[in-house]
Amino acid sequence: MNKKYWTQIIHAFTFSCQGLLYALKRERAFQQELMLAAVLIPIAFWLEVSQLERILLVASMLWILIIELLNSSIETAIDRIGLEHHSLSKLSKDLSSAAVMMSFILMFYIWVSILKS
Repeated sequence: MNKKYWTQIIHAFTFSCQGLLYALKRERAFQQELMLAAVLIPIAFWLEVSQLERILLVASMLWILIIELLNSSIETAIDRIGLEHHSLSKLSKDLSSAAVMMSFILMFYIWVSILKS
């Protein structure tokens, strides 16, 4: 692998870290979900469950964080286009918010299913 390849990887990693830092500092929903993850992920390691169940518990929480980052990205792009009310802008934001809600439903289902067994 040449130097250009590694430079691209380093730049991509740097940009990803910048996005994550922005979300940590300025995105309230991401901050709240991260606090939930800080509670639930250690609980997942404390519970006496199989390795696969533990992976599902942790992955379902991380999935919420991933979807929230995408939601924030969509909202930011829409706001960049214009802050005036437009039905398609609202729809785009509502759809990305619905994706976050669906990820919460999935997490809840996984946690309840595993804890009941």
